[in-house]
Amino acid sequence: MKVLLVGYGRMGRLVEALAREDGHQIAGRVTSASAGSEWPAADVAIDFSIARAVPANLPRLAERGMPVVIGTTGWHQHEAELRDVAARAGIGVVASANFSIGVNLFEAIVAEAARLMQSQPDYGAWIHELHHAAKKDAPSGTAILLRDAMKDAGFGRSIDVSSTRAGSIPGTHAIGFDGPSDTIELTHTARDRRGFAKGALVAAAWVKDRRGWFTMKDVLRSL
Repeated sequence: MKVLLVGYGRMGRLVEALAREDGHQIAGRVTSASAGSEWPAADVAIDFSIARAVPANLPRLAERGMPVVIGTTGWHQHEAELRDVAARAGIGVVASANFSIGVNLFEAIVAEAARLMQSQPDYGAWIHELHHAAKKDAPSGTAILLRDAMKDAGFGRSIDVSSTRAGSIPGTHAIGFDGPSDTIELTHTARDRRGFAKGALVAAAWVKDRRGWFTMKDVLRSL
């Protein structure tokens, strides 16, 4: 698989290293310095850039008929228009707030817990997420993903969401249900960023011959 890296920060460099380990070819790297130049041809693009770049990146990739994996967060106010761009171009897109297989399994566990807790009105719910100090969006895309999964599972009461930005934390998400006599907590802690990068490569291999707009859940269901 020939991969175009869009964004070359910590995640872009890690995706490159793991791609090479798996025998994939890096077609090129798109950075802010090279954004105005011609982009190399590739089987699929993996975008770990910045939020404001995604609305410009996707149309340019779509013009070339290149499928895209989007791991950048904070751009979802533009999702409707970008879905239209992808549909008109007939490309496949996998967009997810988190490509970690563990996080996606955690989401399913959290949704089931929320479904069970809906019938227990004495319990309130909360989400607390922690990330490194350089992460801009708060709450994280994953926290929003988990909150929406709880709501979709039928939990209709308020869910308090809070964030911490400090040091070099790769990512921790804690879900809590608190009642008069006890507290139930579910926690996912990322030890490093390899899980995110590995999942993005799995998604890239999956989407390169597909058309449509997908999430990591779609990828995992069909593996």
